[in-house]
Amino acid sequence: MPSPENHASQPAGGHDHSAAAASRVAAISLAVTFVLLLLKLVAAIASNSVAVLSDAVDSGADLVGGTAALLSVRISRRPADSDHPYGHGKAEALSASVAAAIVAIGGIVVTVQAVRRLLGDEPDINVGVGLVVMAIAVLANLVMSLVMRREAERSGSMALRAESTHLLTNVVQAVMIIAGLVMVLITGEPVFDALMALGLAGYMAWTAVGLVRAALSEVMDEALPDEDQAAIHEILMAHEGEIMGYHELRSRRAGATRHVDMHLTFEPGRTIEDVHRVADHISDEIRRKLPGSVVVIHTEPDHGEPSQDSPGEPPAL
Repeated sequence: MPSPENHASQPAGGHDHSAAAASRVAAISLAVTFVLLLLKLVAAIASNSVAVLSDAVDSGADLVGGTAALLSVRISRRPADSDHPYGHGKAEALSASVAAAIVAIGGIVVTVQAVRRLLGDEPDINVGVGLVVMAIAVLANLVMSLVMRREAERSGSMALRAESTHLLTNVVQAVMIIAGLVMVLITGEPVFDALMALGLAGYMAWTAVGLVRAALSEVMDEALPDEDQAAIHEILMAHEGEIMGYHELRSRRAGATRHVDMHLTFEPGRTIEDVHRVADHISDEIRRKLPGSVVVIHTEPDHGEPSQDSPGEPPAL
């Protein structure tokens, strides 16, 4: 009869390569954001547009958020140690929280500036300068968002995913500002510039709420998505002839790392070597299906007791 064992498997080495690539993408995004910030500040002064000025403020917020994302990706790459036995993945949740706070602050600044413009004098706006710079911003942010989203899916980085979403909001913001400037050009009424700035503030608030929800789900150790859990169940079902059942299947995420642990039951009398062989196979399959996973399996003999699976899980085999 095998004695109870704890069998753990670590992520494959390719995970480190993905994290390094994610770090490089975050650094490039940061450089692009800095250049756009300078362009928007110059354009805001030259055009006298409150919407362009507001977008420059938002780019300043992006610079801070992007720096947090870059640092969190690098911190999350650090291996587990005695003080952080589960690794440093949750640094990315902190980064997402910082991004949410920065977006919210930017929205407040935009609102204040737009309301001041609406209640005060409406100066002439140099539409041409604003349009050129905002068109450049649309193109740059769209390209960086697509690149960052692809790398986030490849590496599983929450920080890059949050930053990619943020960059998409920048694309929407720039398009809204362009629309406002076009309306000013057509009608000669500067009020459309301030109104678009207010719309931009509302969109930023909505984005901040989404980022907060994403960060909280990780901080509170929310279970892996349904599709990930379904993949684990399918793997276990494929080994129906080798294991008697499973229970206490739990999962969570910390940055790019998925944590999965469970209890597997075997026929009494199976050798330790045989039990470990099956556990190894199951661990390897989970890690192949869900890259970056740390799998912990506790093996025990089956005594015919009723399954104690967690609510929502399929019954034991």
